[in-house]
Amino acid sequence: MQVHNVKRNTKRKYSQSVGRGGKRGKTSGRGTKGQKARSGRKIRPEIRDVIMRIPKLRGHGKNSNFSIQTKPTMVNLSSIEKHFSAGDTINPTTLVEKGLVNLIEGKLPVVKILADGDLGKKVMVEGCRISVSAKAKIEKAGGAVKN
Repeated sequence: MQVHNVKRNTKRKYSQSVGRGGKRGKTSGRGTKGQKARSGRKIRPEIRDVIMRIPKLRGHGKNSNFSIQTKPTMVNLSSIEKHFSAGDTINPTTLVEKGLVNLIEGKLPVVKILADGDLGKKVMVEGCRISVSAKAKIEKAGGAVKN
């Protein structure tokens, strides 16, 4: 015996009806005519119509406020004090070698030196942007700044 051979013990209480008297006859609960009554009916989502009313922003979208220029990588005087000895030259190449700054897409980054921390060593800074207060601290320690 298989599942498709099984017969019910009691007859159906109601016979399967089709047409106006039945539950799913004639229009099968779809109403009369129209797009919603057709087979394979698909209604465009309402949100599409809303989206189409929004004007195209043509380059003035969410990223329009970001500048094209890359921001400089910041280095503090306290980290220069730790990693460099007296008489050293500080430039982007030496900063990458010491591991204070990372290469950006294989290129040397633009570096800016900030005045956070104290410097007690005489160092030479070249090829870096530098804040006014950091420049004053370097020159006070006996160092020099070249651009």
